[in-house]
Amino acid sequence: MKAIIHILEHDFRNFFRYKWWLVGLISMNLADLFIMAIVYNRMLNPDVTNTIGGYFQFFAPGLTVTGLFASAFMIGREINMERRREVHHYMLSLPMTRFELAMGRVLSGGLRGMLYMSPLLATCLILLPNVPTIEQFLLILAVLFLLATGISGLSIAIAVSTSSLEKFITARGLVYYTLFFCSSVFYPLYLIQSLASSGFPTVLITLAEINPLSNASDMIRSFLLGYPSFSPTMVFNVVVFSVIFTLSAAFAYMKIIERK
Repeated sequence: MKAIIHILEHDFRNFFRYKWWLVGLISMNLADLFIMAIVYNRMLNPDVTNTIGGYFQFFAPGLTVTGLFASAFMIGREINMERRREVHHYMLSLPMTRFELAMGRVLSGGLRGMLYMSPLLATCLILLPNVPTIEQFLLILAVLFLLATGISGLSIAIAVSTSSLEKFITARGLVYYTLFFCSSVFYPLYLIQSLASSGFPTVLITLAEINPLSNASDMIRSFLLGYPSFSPTMVFNVVVFSVIFTLSAAFAYMKIIERK
């Protein structure tokens, strides 16, 4: 654990080098919630008098998950830059095993995502109507941490498999748009499922159902809004995603980066 803690310290120092940029991003996320969501809420319910309701409440958990996704994915950009500038040779020379180095990078990406996401989650806890029990709150944190770790692993796997910043950004954009918009972050899952009768591709509906962003968003909604109903499948899908990409990232980091 001592070696992993050193890696965490290194990556958190890099993270806080851009503290004002992070403040700007969090402010932008909150602006999305308090401007865009309220505008959409009024468009969907023009006669509503309370702006803290409707689409505003629905979107808040989704925004929390997208903020977590974006911040946890940042670790991949740093690792890709290290490869291009050959800083990874120094990282590989440190007195620690390849596995410790790989797991330290994956965990640091996940923990940084949790830190970034915390103001957004706090906003949900303050503004949404239901108060979660201690067990529900701990389950939310556990699932979000697993999601952040899986996202960090996915980002690292892409970073060490791409040789240029342009390729990494292209892959990141593909992953972003696929997972963001084929999920229940912006619209209810039942609405996506209802498109099956109109010829909407079944594979995209299935992706939305197993998408970890959908499951994490709906789990938060189930505890803080009361809908949709909580299902253990929500947790299971996130756990599977996290295990697959954490192990994939560790293997890719150990086997690919040392050959470059």
